[in-house]
Amino acid sequence: MGTFLTVVILIICFLLGAVILVQNPKGGGLASGFTGGAAMGGVQRTTDFLEKSTWYLVTALFVTCMAAGIYNGNTESNVGIDESFMPSASSSEAPVEVAAPVAADFPSDTPSE
Repeated sequence: MGTFLTVVILIICFLLGAVILVQNPKGGGLASGFTGGAAMGGVQRTTDFLEKSTWYLVTALFVTCMAAGIYNGNTESNVGIDESFMPSASSSEAPVEVAAPVAADFPSDTPSE
């Protein structure tokens, strides 16, 4: 079921990208003066279809992603944090104390006679 949802998501993404690329931009610019006659007849229906199909595909993508997240979700209590490097709190070992160096361990600065 997980791979099926992934394939459906990929198909929806491809279709959504294609529908978005087919649409005309709604911004003004130089092309806005030449679109007066193009808004009549079948062009308007095509624009409505593309806009509705965009919203349907976005909704389908959202629902499919939510379903994939629920179906493929984490069934363990693991939330993705790697705690293997953290020290365990139940360790009963006493910390090791490091003894301070004794002055006899260091060479003296005075020359020996």
